[in-house]
This record gives sequence, C-alpha cells and structure tokens, in this order.
Amino acid sequence: MRGPRPRASNVFRSALPRLVATLVFGMLLGACTSAGPVQADTPPGEVDASCRVDADCTVKDVGNCCGYYPACVNKASPTFPERVRAACAKSGTAGICGFPDIQGCACVAGRCTDAANAGKE
Repeated sequence: MRGPRPRASNVFRSALPRLVATLVFGMLLGACTSAGPVQADTPPGEVDASCRVDADCTVKDVGNCCGYYPACVNKASPTFPERVRAACAKSGTAGICGFPDIQGCACVAGRCTDAANAGKE
C-alpha cells in the first residue's frame, strides 16, 4: 500500500528553487556570450558629427559604396565603414567613386565640417 499522494502545491514548491536556479544560470550564461560578427543586414550606425570646439573633430573613414570615404566627425564617434560596404553589397548599390581631400576639420554651428569649406556655407 502506498502512502498519501503529495499535493500539487508541495511538488511545485520543492521544484521551484531548482527552476529559478536553472533560469538564473541560463541568463548569466547567455550574458557571457559574444554577440558575434556584424551581419550584412545590420543597418549602418549613426556617426556623431556634433562638436563644441574644433578639437572635438577629426577625419575618419565613414565608408561608402566604393570603399574609403573620409569625413569630419566627432573624435569619439565610432564609424561603420564595414557596415556601409555590406549594406551596399547586399542591395547591389554602387556609388560615384572618389572622395574629398580633407586637410583638417572645424566645428561650425555645432557640427564637424571640412575646414576648407567652413566659411563657404
């Protein structure tokens, strides 16, 4: 003869700590994994061209469908030329090749711009 059958609430209470521990472990493990390489369908990121003084600006490769493309951007801003090229390749887009010869940048009205063109706008 068997003993009394455990109530469902007692079974749940005894399994709850293991379930919680398993979920927490899974979340911690997931947080330690790398996001992996950037996928070609990731849209190009935003490049920050804001500034307060000329020293906030520098020339960086922002990329275009031909490859290298320099621009005046905030010195702390990341650029995403590889994402731009991947988006161009995925869409089959081509660009007009060539790029400006930027010798220096200036902060004009809160935006980094080519110093040679700073007074012309």
